[in-house]
Amino acid sequence: MRYRDIYIINLLYLAKERVNLNFGTYIQNNMETTISPVILTANAIEEVKRLIAEPDFDATQYLRVGVKGGGCSGMSYVLGFDKKEDDDDIYDIEGVPVIMKRAHGIYLMGITVNFENGLNARGFTFNNPNASSTCGCGSSFAV
Repeated sequence: MRYRDIYIINLLYLAKERVNLNFGTYIQNNMETTISPVILTANAIEEVKRLIAEPDFDATQYLRVGVKGGGCSGMSYVLGFDKKEDDDDIYDIEGVPVIMKRAHGIYLMGITVNFENGLNARGFTFNNPNASSTCGCGSSFAV
């Protein structure tokens, strides 16, 4: 393990100790580790589980977290249900099956996904420590 990897793991541990965040479990070939690059807050987990519990939900789909080119800052977040592809990593975050392209980890390491349900905001929000700038609406970023 390189120094940078240990540093990131320590930062993630410290972040988890300060607030109640839900790190996931990485699953591949029946082997598990405890660090997921994506953090879901309790509100996000509750909303995703509510959506999964809908009667017409396709149980073969996973929650996809990722990025794509575009948006006013250069890259946009991807969050939605999708089928697993061969190059996806699978994580279990508090019972929520999450998939992500391994190549997206460099942009999403340590990102916190929250769900807000207030008068001023409703929907999923992203707090990305890797972003050097974000657009006004928070749906795109630059690194």
